[in-house]
Amino acid sequence: MAREPLRLLRATAQRARTAVVLPHRRFRRIHRFRRPSRKPSPRPSPKPPAFDPTALDPAARARPLVRASGLAAVTVLGAWIGLLVVGSVHISVGPMDTRMALRPSLTGGTKINVAPLGALELNSHHAPLRLDVDVDRLDPIRSQALVDHPERLSGLQDEVASDVTRGTLGLAVRSCVAVVFGATALGLAVYRRPRRALTAGGLALTLLAASGSAVYATWNPKSVLEPRYSGLLSSAPSVVGNARSIVTDFDVYQRELARLVTNVTQLYEATSTLPAYQPDPTTMRVLHISDVHLNPAAWHIVESLVRQYKVNVIIDTGDTMDHGTSAENGFLDPVSDLGAPYVWVRGNHDSASTQRYLAKRKGAHVVDNGEVINVAGLRIAGIGDPQFTPDRSAAAAGDAAEHSAGRLLAEAIRDGKAAGTPVDIALAHNPIAARETDGTVPLALTGHVHHRRTEVLPGGTRLMTEGSTGGSGLRAVDDGTPDTVQASVLYLDRDTRRLQAWDEIDLGGLGLAKAEVSRHLPAENRPGATPTPTTP
Repeated sequence: MAREPLRLLRATAQRARTAVVLPHRRFRRIHRFRRPSRKPSPRPSPKPPAFDPTALDPAARARPLVRASGLAAVTVLGAWIGLLVVGSVHISVGPMDTRMALRPSLTGGTKINVAPLGALELNSHHAPLRLDVDVDRLDPIRSQALVDHPERLSGLQDEVASDVTRGTLGLAVRSCVAVVFGATALGLAVYRRPRRALTAGGLALTLLAASGSAVYATWNPKSVLEPRYSGLLSSAPSVVGNARSIVTDFDVYQRELARLVTNVTQLYEATSTLPAYQPDPTTMRVLHISDVHLNPAAWHIVESLVRQYKVNVIIDTGDTMDHGTSAENGFLDPVSDLGAPYVWVRGNHDSASTQRYLAKRKGAHVVDNGEVINVAGLRIAGIGDPQFTPDRSAAAAGDAAEHSAGRLLAEAIRDGKAAGTPVDIALAHNPIAARETDGTVPLALTGHVHHRRTEVLPGGTRLMTEGSTGGSGLRAVDDGTPDTVQASVLYLDRDTRRLQAWDEIDLGGLGLAKAEVSRHLPAENRPGATPTPTTP
């Protein structure tokens, strides 16, 4: 029993200790949970991305591409303008004075322009640049030196190669300056920012360098063995083979023939062996030419005759061209400076393009479809040739078309006469068409046949057919017997506008230094003297 109280006492103490300790431990656990802990400072949250308008606008996404495309366009255009303005050099290549230039191209190659003969195209390289070589003229001194010293021809190939190399290097330097300056200037004008402008200039230089590398990589020196001819060269390859005779004679021929005409006409005016008729100073003087056929020497002759004979009007009865291509149109530019009004009717070698171009030239008067014009006090009607024979795609209509055109011209002349405005001179290229005007007009002028002929038709109309003022054109250069250059000066009474006399002028063809002038009178004015030629 003694141990029982002791056990109870221990149990009571244990319960008391548990009552005290347990709340204390619970408190510690609660206190440890609630005590503010030292937490790390929170990391700043990343900023939300800025609003990107390109995410919703597809056009905005394309703006950088547009800006790049615009810069490229400015660069190319500026470089092209620079090449056109200053990207060329003048250089002598053998006996020729040439101009070399680089031009943008999709196919590359080399084009050699030999006016007025045409052009040679060489497949020399493949790059976005074409080399243009324009032969301005043959230097007469250097050309004659080659003819006088044939031994120099053996070294001509090396000389030409050296000249071309020197010209190409000069052209490369000048082209670099041209494209950089052109692209930079245009970039500055468009963007007004020096950095953008310099970027355009640098890009242009890069493009030129890349193009030059392409030229170097694809250069084909054997292309000269297979040239492509265009213009007159395509139809007269023999002219190319006879280049030495052209070098020898052609430039001298143009100048000397004009001088010869001047001297002959001065002598002609002073001679006393001509028929009795002497033109009054007030007499109307008409220069009739025809069938020039693209011979540039003809313009020198015409200009000399206009000055010496004090011509009032020039009448050209057609075939001024050879193929009627637009490339030949520039040949007509001198007509504005010949010193007299120029009346023209279309020939069978003259195209509609030729006619439109000439109609725009100062001082030129084109007649067609029976139209009547008044030039220098003369009423002139004419009709163009209904056939264009260089066009091989169309079958020739033959004489029937010429008769039809002539009847149309005659009807127009009759209508004018009925209206009180009679025609003084009728013009047609082909004599077949002009014959249809017989009885409607006192004088009809034609060409076409390349030799001179004068006749009075049954109805009283005088039909005058002129020879070739161009000596049958450049094809005569290779002819063993060059054709005679022919023209006529007609004297008409100012009051009646009737033919009083005419002078026939014959000049030697290429390489022939002779001239003949003879005066002829109509039967009613003839005092019995026969035409006497004057040959210096």
